[in-house]
Amino acid sequence: MKLLAILTTALVSLAPLQAAPESTADRDARMGWWREARFGMFVHWGLYSGLAGSWNGKKVSERGGMEWIQTRVGADTYQYASQAIPKFQPKPGFAAEWAKLAKQAGCQYVVFTTKHHDGFALHDSKVTNYDAGDILNRDLVREITDALRAEGLKVGFYHSLIDWHHPQYDFTAAKKLPYPKNAKNLSPAPRDHSRYIDFLHAQVDELMSNYGTVDVVWWDYSSVGFQGDEAWRSMELIDKVRAKQPGVIMNNRLFRIPEAGFKGMGTHNISSTLDPKYGDFITPENHIPATGIPGVDWETCMTMNTGWGYNQHDHKWKSTQLIIRNLIDISSKGGNYLLNIGPMANGDVPQESIDRMTEVGKWMTVNAEAIRGTTASPVSKAGFDGRITTKGDTHYLHVFSRPDNGNITVPLKATKATLLAGGTNLEIRANGAETTIALPATLPDPIATVIRLD
Repeated sequence: MKLLAILTTALVSLAPLQAAPESTADRDARMGWWREARFGMFVHWGLYSGLAGSWNGKKVSERGGMEWIQTRVGADTYQYASQAIPKFQPKPGFAAEWAKLAKQAGCQYVVFTTKHHDGFALHDSKVTNYDAGDILNRDLVREITDALRAEGLKVGFYHSLIDWHHPQYDFTAAKKLPYPKNAKNLSPAPRDHSRYIDFLHAQVDELMSNYGTVDVVWWDYSSVGFQGDEAWRSMELIDKVRAKQPGVIMNNRLFRIPEAGFKGMGTHNISSTLDPKYGDFITPENHIPATGIPGVDWETCMTMNTGWGYNQHDHKWKSTQLIIRNLIDISSKGGNYLLNIGPMANGDVPQESIDRMTEVGKWMTVNAEAIRGTTASPVSKAGFDGRITTKGDTHYLHVFSRPDNGNITVPLKATKATLLAGGTNLEIRANGAETTIALPATLPDPIATVIRLD
């Protein structure tokens, strides 16, 4: 009996620790800064950035997806690395430029790729030699995190669950997840995916242990037939991350089930429910849910042209007007906007991205209070060409165009209406539960003029 008790005690001590259930108050406190922020910058950058949408000197596509160029051209990891590595030469100080750009644009956080699907890690990893530490003798993750913190920005790590480089990643089991066709010829048969999962956990442990506070982990991604514990030992991974980073916020892409915010494959196939044990927020990609996702934290990630990684051939840039109005639309529905830049191989940000982020920053300098800390509008239809954001008893009317009669009417009671640009008080007229506001002859901002309604 004594020996049995000793063995039982030993087995209990070896059992994985289970995180205690989180109270609603604790979760709200942890999520507070993220809900306040509303606007973040996404960065896709890696070996693919040097290829810039070309392979063997020829254009692959004028559209997006060039962060997937390895699988687009079918290259195995040696073919890919031989062309991509010589072109990936980050300049000194690139990270400080990114951080300043995000700060000036009005972003509160930055999420950047620590490893994309090609398997190349930007940190100095001890469990692989396919990383920036071994190949460049630099820890790019440290350079970026140091620069972001110097600007007072929250730090987010995008980390790919998919890995086209690792010899034990089992693409045959990873249903509906992309894989380069020529890489299949190099695969051992069968692959031991459990060894890849060990590797995945080890790299994540490095990232959670060696870079100070990590504010966001952005996983990418699973399929309906390959997700959760089977694919990534997801619940164990979540517990490990939270043990090292108790305040971290994670997205939902370790899973692909309705309870985790997905009802199928495709970036539009999101559900309206999220059990917090699967993640903290839902991730609609390149689209804005028509009515938001009431009662659920969500974040629209969006490209600035048609792709995530740098592609010198992609010139289909969204206008500054569309980007600002997307930010307003998302905020009015209670979501966050994660807007992507795709830097070049040396770390330079394309001028088109700089121009747009700079213009967004000018708008935010005047109007940030109408975005940060706001919640979804209680008014389903604004009643004018624009959107409404809300902060307590204050409502912000984002007016996109001036009606011919110069007046807008909203289904809200108000005692005062003020232009955020300049602080001019506007004439208002109360009519029961509605308020009519007389607009100036010319709107101060043709993209979105904001009126504070108290």
